[in-house]
Amino acid sequence: MRYPWYELVDGNSPLDQGDLLFDCPVVFLDEQRFRSSPGEGFVSKLRETPVIASHDVVVMTQACDLRNQKVAHVILCPHYSLSIYEEEWKKQSVPAGQNPTDKGWKRHLDRICDGRIWNLTMLNQEEVNGYRVNMRIVDFHEIFSLPISVINLWLAELAQPRVRLRPPYREHLSQAFARFFMRVGLPIDIQRSW
Repeated sequence: MRYPWYELVDGNSPLDQGDLLFDCPVVFLDEQRFRSSPGEGFVSKLRETPVIASHDVVVMTQACDLRNQKVAHVILCPHYSLSIYEEEWKKQSVPAGQNPTDKGWKRHLDRICDGRIWNLTMLNQEEVNGYRVNMRIVDFHEIFSLPISVINLWLAELAQPRVRLRPPYREHLSQAFARFFMRVGLPIDIQRSW
């Protein structure tokens, strides 16, 4: 029996957990502006630093909270195509003293699939109703939050169908997100005297 990963939903469908949003406008603070001109005037610099950029994101907010209108803001995590993520992996490997080989890349992907790289998870590739979803890497290190009203206005203006993760894959994504956040490192471990 085949259990598809995705479904294609109408552009008017309410936002839901597991929706893949491409080129979504997100707001963040540009820390480079602080580094380039350190000193006094932090508050005025802070007001000047918000930047709006486009990212491919996945909706992480729980489906029940969205459906019951219990949240004003939606949690979003970026997702990347394998080719873009591989370029970044290669750039980071060299300064870390590693040689980015094909074998190393495949081993890295296996570690992501096995859940051994806490901040990353992988979404499968699939074709749904003629729309191709390529393999994606979701990164929990960077989290965005936008008002649900802003996302809804943006989606209404786009008026395009979108891809949505289906159960149990969206819950699997949510579980990976929870594993990343539930890690606890103790400064002093339990003294075992038994």
